[in-house]
Amino acid sequence: MPEMPTKLAEIVEEFAAAPRDVVLEMLLEYADVIPPLPPGVDREGMEQVPECQTSFFLRAEVNPDRTVSTIFDCPPEAPTTRAFAGILAEGLDGANAEQVLAVPDDLYQRMGLAQAISPLRVRGGTAILARLKRQVREQAG
Repeated sequence: MPEMPTKLAEIVEEFAAAPRDVVLEMLLEYADVIPPLPPGVDREGMEQVPECQTSFFLRAEVNPDRTVSTIFDCPPEAPTTRAFAGILAEGLDGANAEQVLAVPDDLYQRMGLAQAISPLRVRGGTAILARLKRQVREQAG
């Protein structure tokens, strides 16, 4: 059975082991990880995640070699949501479709984020992951 990508598993471990008072600080460091939209890509071909309190768009593409590319668009004034996407962008970099689908749905709870941020935000992050996995599932066949 495939496991979640090593890089993502390491991020999860790091957060789970961190003292509660630094978790939020660690989380916000990932807000800067998201690259700007690639040239020629706009929100037109992306899916909005209405569960997020801010306007958040994403697209996952399964490449011919089965690796997954992710594109996220989230305003800078939503650092927590950007951080969720940043964790996925970094943790899933180079991962294949099977590994992405193996990411546990309760990823953010496993990271200990449920104690550090509001349930509403955790729900937004969980929705981002769910939609990403659905897009991968639809393309991976």
